[in-house]
Amino acid sequence: MVVIPPNDTSPKQDVEDKSTLKDDFLKLFITQLKYQDPLNPLDGKDMTAQLAQFSSLEQLNNIKMQLQDLLLFQNSLQNTLTVNLIGKKVEVVGNKISLDGTSEIHFTLPMSAKSVKISIYDSTGALVRNIDLGPRPAGDNTYTWDGLDNSGIPLPSGQYEVSIEAYDESGNPMDAESLTYGTVTGITFEDNITYLILDNGVKIQLNEIKTIGGV
Repeated sequence: MVVIPPNDTSPKQDVEDKSTLKDDFLKLFITQLKYQDPLNPLDGKDMTAQLAQFSSLEQLNNIKMQLQDLLLFQNSLQNTLTVNLIGKKVEVVGNKISLDGTSEIHFTLPMSAKSVKISIYDSTGALVRNIDLGPRPAGDNTYTWDGLDNSGIPLPSGQYEVSIEAYDESGNPMDAESLTYGTVTGITFEDNITYLILDNGVKIQLNEIKTIGGV
């Protein structure tokens, strides 16, 4: 189910703020003229400067409104494009996995590794499993986790996080990128952030998507 959040930006409020700004300036300006010293009237240069300041302030307010309109358009366009992702298979950069009996752990290596170690954590951040994979080739790699903890006890279904450590032939650490695969089944909007919901239960942000496949 796609949930569209209420629009936080109100054009009506912008118009009211702009009107209030004009009214306040005019009241201040008229009051200043009304109570000026007849023997030392307000200098014309000062009046011109104040009018110029008001004009600049009004222009900045107009720019603000135009930027807000642009942001509304971008958000609307993003929401429309995001809906089109439903049913698409995506590859996501991230360390979240979903366990349902077993779970596939995907990662990619920039070069062949002499040693790769996987650490798995539950939703509280507690370490539940250490796995030593040994040597692994460069490129995409997949390991199927049996869902057991370090004591051989089956863990409950749910969301887990993985950490990948990889070392080259000299024992130096290398970057290992964790990946998640899934099909987009839904979209949710929380705190003005768009999240995709995958069929494995993982919730991701748009900027985490690496590739998008077909249906």
